[in-house]
Amino acid sequence: MTDRTAASSTAGETRTFAPEMSQFAKGITELLDRTEYRRCDKGEDLEDIYRLRYKSYRLSDMVSDIPEMAIHDHFDEVPNCYKFGIYIDGKLVSTLRLHHVTSTTPISPSVMVYGDVLRPMIEAGDSFIDPSRFAADPEWSKIYPQIPYLTLRLAGMACIYFNAPYCLSMVKEEHVGFYKRIYHSQQVGELRSYPGLNYPVVLYRASVNAIKERSFKRYPFFQSTKMEQRMLFARPARGELPPLTVLPTARYISDAA
Repeated sequence: MTDRTAASSTAGETRTFAPEMSQFAKGITELLDRTEYRRCDKGEDLEDIYRLRYKSYRLSDMVSDIPEMAIHDHFDEVPNCYKFGIYIDGKLVSTLRLHHVTSTTPISPSVMVYGDVLRPMIEAGDSFIDPSRFAADPEWSKIYPQIPYLTLRLAGMACIYFNAPYCLSMVKEEHVGFYKRIYHSQQVGELRSYPGLNYPVVLYRASVNAIKERSFKRYPFFQSTKMEQRMLFARPARGELPPLTVLPTARYISDAA
């Protein structure tokens, strides 16, 4: 075993490539072959994604000048947080942060802003995946417009791994169309301000069970094996090191993982 852990090479997983797949889906699936996911908890990788957040947000005037040219907050340190870097051919192209929100860990950016909306749902037994801090490198985004799909694929995998019935989207109003089109998200919160951002946000929620099969059929690159999900989200046992990098498994779908 090398220092790169490749989930896609696991024995017993069957390679599939649907012949009816659209050209759009084929293009993203082929780009996944050059993509790596890294969970970033410390070290240079973590500093790189904090700097990428600032680079991306400052260019679009989402945030004001910050002397350290990096963006991080207390939500990066809470126990239900998962931070990822997405790499194409070894180059960091985007980043995403996820929070698994439950009654025992009711902590996330969306809960902070929309607590009056979400806390009653949490108290009723609902749980969520709350993606935030999505940022893409401006130069690489021009070359790879597929980056949002590669990145948000992590949110869907988290919903399945944690058996979370809902995925939240707290986004700019002009980005709502993407989430309604891809995830059939529905609005659950009105426009509100978010600390540190130069624009208001709106809250949407997608029902995982309602869209999962339809989404997998139209966007097969969102599929993943159980092994890939474990490698991305399972906490390593004491004394064990987490995988340095995880390769996507959309082409290798099996329940045997």
